[in-house]
Amino acid sequence: MDIIKVSAKSRATAVAGAIAGVVRESNKAEVQAIGAWAVNQAVKAVAIARGYLALDGFDVICIPAFIEVTIDDQTRTAMRLTVEPR
Repeated sequence: MDIIKVSAKSRATAVAGAIAGVVRESNKAEVQAIGAWAVNQAVKAVAIARGYLALDGFDVICIPAFIEVTIDDQTRTAMRLTVEPR
């Protein structure tokens, strides 16, 4: 499964559409963000996606976790949000 990567400049509605599409297809979506602004956009996107999916009869939950990722030989802490049906 591909990870939906969110940046500070990502549009929350566009990310929400991606999350909803992946949940409809794969029954689970993983969203990753690094930094406070990116995490803010990711959380907003999950909330919006929850509304989109509710119209299709999905009741989804979000499971947050910290993960370590390596970018340009540096280890960074990222937020991973797993979105899946309840």
